[in-house]
Amino acid sequence: MLSKVISSSTLGVEAYTVEVESDIQQQLPAFVTVGLPDGAVRESKERVTAAIKNSDFLFPAKRVTINLAPADIRKEGSAFDLPIAVGILSATGQVLRDRCDEFVMLGELSLDGTVRAVPGVLPMVMNFKPNNGIKGILLPYENAKEAAMANTIPVYPVKSLKETIHFLEDESTIKQFEVDIESVFTDAHRYHVNFSDVKGQESAKRALEVAAAGGHNIIMVGPPGSGKTMLARRMPTILPKMSIEEALETTKIHSVAGRLPTDSALIATRPFRTPHHSISYAGLIGGGTIPKPGEVSLAHHGVLFLDELPEFKKDILEMLRQPMEDNEVTISRALMTLTYPAGFMLISAMNPCPCGYYGDHHHDCNCSTAEIQRYMSKISGPLMDRIDIHITVPAVKFEDLSSEAKGEKSESISVRVESSRAMQRERFTNEKTIFCNAHMESQDLRKFCPIDDKSQNLLSMAISKQGLSARAYDRIIKVARTIADLAGTERIEMGHIAEAIHYRTLDRKLWL
Repeated sequence: MLSKVISSSTLGVEAYTVEVESDIQQQLPAFVTVGLPDGAVRESKERVTAAIKNSDFLFPAKRVTINLAPADIRKEGSAFDLPIAVGILSATGQVLRDRCDEFVMLGELSLDGTVRAVPGVLPMVMNFKPNNGIKGILLPYENAKEAAMANTIPVYPVKSLKETIHFLEDESTIKQFEVDIESVFTDAHRYHVNFSDVKGQESAKRALEVAAAGGHNIIMVGPPGSGKTMLARRMPTILPKMSIEEALETTKIHSVAGRLPTDSALIATRPFRTPHHSISYAGLIGGGTIPKPGEVSLAHHGVLFLDELPEFKKDILEMLRQPMEDNEVTISRALMTLTYPAGFMLISAMNPCPCGYYGDHHHDCNCSTAEIQRYMSKISGPLMDRIDIHITVPAVKFEDLSSEAKGEKSESISVRVESSRAMQRERFTNEKTIFCNAHMESQDLRKFCPIDDKSQNLLSMAISKQGLSARAYDRIIKVARTIADLAGTERIEMGHIAEAIHYRTLDRKLWL
C-alpha cells in the first residue's frame, strides 16, 4: 500500500517541492522516516501517531515507511506532520488516494489533531504556479493570510486533521481564502514614530535626510541622552516607500526565519533591526546546520542600527564588510552553501569616549587621550571606509527641550528623499549595479559627479588643512552628489561640497 502527498520546504529564501511517500507493509510495527530528516521531522512519528488516533482514525499496526523526496536535501521543521498523516490515512484506504496529490499540504500537528502554524509559508506557496496541476494548498488557518499574499494558487485553511480529511472527501466544506493584497499592503504601511517627535538636533536631522536620499551609511557620535537612538528609529519613516515586490521579498526572509509576527501577513514598512552588542556571528550574519538568516538579512530593504558600536566584538564588526559591499551574504556549510540578500542601510551610534562626555560642555570627561584613542580604534579603517557620513550629535539644549514647537514631519522629509531617489533612478538607468549614489565606485564618480575648479580647490584645502584622510575624498563627492540631488540640481556646487566636508567628523586628525 503506497501513497504520495505533495508538500514543500525551504532552502535559503527559496522553496522546493517535497514528495511525501508513505508505504505500509505487513511486518512488525515500526515507523521509519528517510530522506535526510532532522530531529523535528524524526519526532513527527509521535505527533502523527497520536493525532491520527485522537482524530478517530485507525493507525496501522504495521511497518510504516515515510520517504521525503528528493532524498539528498536535508529536511527540517514540523511542516511535514500534516502530509505524513494524510499519506498514512491514504495508504490505509481511510481517504481517497487520488485526491491526495491534487493539493499541497503543510502544517504541524498537535497530539489532538489540531493543525498549528509553521514558518516559511510565503516562499513555499510562491513555489507553485497555477498551471502545474495543483488545485490548491492546505495549510494552518494562522498562515492563510500570509499564503494568500503570494497570489499563485488557491489557499484553503484547515484547523485540524479531521477537517482536512473531510475537505478531501468534499471540497465544499472549506471556502478558498482570499485577500485584497493592495488593501493589506496599504494598511500595513504605517509607522508609529515621526521625526516631528525629535526636539532640536536640526543638523543631525539634515544629515539623516542626506543619508536617506543617497542610501549612505552613517555614524553618529555624541554623549548619552543626546537622542542618537531616537533619531535612528525614525530613519525608516523618511526612506522611500516599499514596493509590493520589496515587501514580498522582505516578508519571505522573515517568514523563513520564523520572525513574521502572527498578526501580520506582510512586512510593508522598512525593517529596523537593532541587535545587542553581545550578538554572535551566527546571530548577525546567519548560521546553523541548515543556515538561517541573521540580522543583516532581516534588515534587507531597511535599516540595521548598531548602538554603542565600539562595544561590539571587533571580529563581529569585520564580518559586516562583505555584506555591506555585496548586498548579500553567503554562508557555507558542509552540506550546503546558501546566499541570503542583505541590502541594508547601516546606522551606527557611539559615545565619543569610554565615559561618554568628551567634548560635552556640561560634564567633565575623565578619559585620557590614550583611552579615547584605544576606544576609537575598536572600529577598523576598512569598516569606516564603508560609512559615508560621520556626524556629531551634541546634547540637546534646554530651549529646544522646553519648546512646544513641533519639528518637521517625516512625511514632508520623505517627499524630498523620494524626489532625490527619482533623479538617481533616472541617472543610473543604464547601470546594472548602481541603484543610488552610495553604490557608486571611484570610476563612476568621474562620469556622474564632475566638479568645477572652485569645488576642487575647496576639497584640496579640506584634505590638507583639516587633516581629512584620503579615503574621505570619494565619500565627500558621493555625499555632495546627493546634496545636489536634494537641491534639485544636476550640477555639484561649492556649497554642496562644503556641506559634505562637514559630514566627515571622524576623519579629522584634530578630532582628538
